[in-house]
Amino acid sequence: EATLDLAERRRIRSAIRELQRQELERDEEALASKRFRPERGGHRQDNKENWPRSQRLEEEQQMALAALSQQLEAITDVEELTKLLRAAGEYEERKLIRAAIRKLRAEEIEAATLSGSTQSSR
Repeated sequence: EATLDLAERRRIRSAIRELQRQELERDEEALASKRFRPERGGHRQDNKENWPRSQRLEEEQQMALAALSQQLEAITDVEELTKLLRAAGEYEERKLIRAAIRKLRAEEIEAATLSGSTQSSR
């Protein structure tokens, strides 16, 4: 806006567009390098410090889920399982409890149909 020469204004606008294009390309490259970071050796390399900790936490969670699964096998009351379901916070815990409820209800239905068929055959 400071110059009145049209040719100079064109050169300035062209230079501005070129700088904007370069900045956009740099931003796109940075985004692509973050989004598509290659994995080396089958392990994630971006968080080396926390990897053993996260692996240990995952193993602990698997052990806790196995213990919960054994505990659920011993429960034979749908109401008690429902209370556990409402108290559970983790998705995997809730998944196990729902599976135990389905199994228990299926057993109840099977027992009812067996007792119903033996009574009707008398």
